[in-house]
Amino acid sequence: MSKNLVIVESPSKSKTIEKYLGKDYTVLSSKGHVRDLSTKGKYGFGVDIENNFKPDYVTIKGKKKDIDSLKKEVKKSDHVFLATDPDREGEAISWHLYDVLNLKDSDYDRIVFNEITKPAIIESLKHPRKIDNNLVNSQETRRILDRIIGFRLSKLIQRKTDGSSAGRVQSVALKLIVDREREIQAFNKEEYYTISADFNNFTASLFNYDHKDIEIKTELEANNILNKLSNAFTIENVDKKSKNKKSKFPYTTSTLQQDASNKLSMSAKKTMSVAQKLYEGIDLGDETVGLISYMRTDSVRLSDEFVKSTFSYIETNYGKEYIGYVKKSNKTENVQDAHEAIRPTSIKRTPLSVKPYLTNDEYKLYKMIYFRALASLMNDAKTLNTTVILDNNNYQFKATGQIITFDGYLKVYSEYEDTKDIELPDFDKFKSNVVVSNNIEKKQHFTEPPSRYTEAKLIKEMEELGIGRPSTYAKTIDTIKSRGYVNMVDKKFEPTEIGFEITDKLQECFSHLINVKYTAKMEDDLDKIADGNAVWYEILKDFYDEFEPSVQEAFDKLPKKEAEKTGEDCPNCGSPLVIRSGRYGKFVACSNFPNCKYIKNEKKEETEICNCPNCDGKIIEKRSKRGKIFYGCNNYPKCNTAYWDKPTGELCPDCNSMLTIKKDKIKCSNCDYTK
Repeated sequence: MSKNLVIVESPSKSKTIEKYLGKDYTVLSSKGHVRDLSTKGKYGFGVDIENNFKPDYVTIKGKKKDIDSLKKEVKKSDHVFLATDPDREGEAISWHLYDVLNLKDSDYDRIVFNEITKPAIIESLKHPRKIDNNLVNSQETRRILDRIIGFRLSKLIQRKTDGSSAGRVQSVALKLIVDREREIQAFNKEEYYTISADFNNFTASLFNYDHKDIEIKTELEANNILNKLSNAFTIENVDKKSKNKKSKFPYTTSTLQQDASNKLSMSAKKTMSVAQKLYEGIDLGDETVGLISYMRTDSVRLSDEFVKSTFSYIETNYGKEYIGYVKKSNKTENVQDAHEAIRPTSIKRTPLSVKPYLTNDEYKLYKMIYFRALASLMNDAKTLNTTVILDNNNYQFKATGQIITFDGYLKVYSEYEDTKDIELPDFDKFKSNVVVSNNIEKKQHFTEPPSRYTEAKLIKEMEELGIGRPSTYAKTIDTIKSRGYVNMVDKKFEPTEIGFEITDKLQECFSHLINVKYTAKMEDDLDKIADGNAVWYEILKDFYDEFEPSVQEAFDKLPKKEAEKTGEDCPNCGSPLVIRSGRYGKFVACSNFPNCKYIKNEKKEETEICNCPNCDGKIIEKRSKRGKIFYGCNNYPKCNTAYWDKPTGELCPDCNSMLTIKKDKIKCSNCDYTK
């Protein structure tokens, strides 16, 4: 009989932890959430609005078997440790497990750990606590808010537009994208000119006239200036300054997603998926261990133990002069930030040493996380910055240079940061105070509109504005993409017609609620609940009393969008068939709904891609329940062969698996082979 039962969220995590704890512990997983709000009650919210928004929870479909299995283990165990993730969502999952497993306070303890390593797991057992109800209330309030806003606004959007959903955070993120697009559309470019002088080994640019800022609006102005200039420039001033160049903080969720997008071309969704695997545990042959700390965090804090071991590592491998210091953040960290920054669990597990056990994406992301954390604790780089001011007929030109005099943290981080030296001549050694230009030229420019958001820029903007939290960025972006509200053009968000339409309709009736300021305030309210400084149902009541009248008004005020007729009649009742929009795209249905619920089942002609490598069938283009295109065998369910990326029909020379096309690159669907 096992004396102790530990319950975590994921199966892969449970296997890793069980190896650490030994025979006195059984480690099982809940496989994520076990319960969610029901769809009973007013508008299907699953809450009793009149009774302080009391939630009604139901077991998630398919989870009864898992719960029953956990109940059996609970009966066989002396004590239960709830070890779900160290954030508000993890706290809520622990509370749901406590409730459905009928645990008593004497039966269980809550433990948290920021990394999946043996020392961290053992240490967590020394500091058990009970479930933090403030954190649970905060998370459940977020869930109820999202349910109320999502259900009511999505229903409104479906009736009044071609859209399929709206939400508390997604609609504000979409508004940012739409507002930026309108700025671009309204932008009027303006002409301007710059003038530069080329010398043998450097270039200087005009920036002042009579030591005051100068703007050159027309070609005529530029030509007039050129006519006043000679090739001889007087050295007016040479300024040399030594500066310290500091490394960046270790990664938070937001900065990791930004850098993964900019440097590795990984979407936020993929970044979090890869990071999850690195966190949960990698088989390194002689051990299975989590390579990084928890990847959902707002914090830049590093544990004293990690700092100490890293300082020792830096001294041994790079020298004492490279040891840095712990940077202090100006940000006030709240409960959500109680854990650490994203860092390697051991500085001794270098990227190169674990590379044989990682996929290409896992290696690239781990390497970036590793060197960011290492660099953050290394000494500043030192640079010599030179600025020279040249005068030509009272027009001042400037040239700047920078030389690295001590590489500091750049010793390990130069791959991720531009560190090119810009060297200027040693003007102190010039015999005269005059330098002669080889060429002076003007260049025409036009002012540029603000650029569209990339994933990285949108995440940065959301974080700075206080919209959403680390766990929501990737999901929010994925939602507005999958709903067809934006297109990705050159890796930038461009709103679709539907995206514009939804934003305009919501702003017409909900501008006081669907905006940056209100959404950020809501996040602050959730933080107050987590801190025990606000009552969760009072926050919900204040919100609902303002929100619901606006929804009622919007249903009355906004005209219903007429559905597009197909020209066919319903075979059941004879009414016209129309094109409707649902959660997973457009479909053809009867215009007499809800009296007639006919939906046309349109089977598309199968597009054969290639022969199936595992049977005598054909690989064809298919569509998942969520509307995503994939490629599978037409002999399904006898043959389960399927690919997300389009197969080429060729087999990998290394492992004999199918080669697929992704972003114009041919890659193996099973190994790291790239053609």
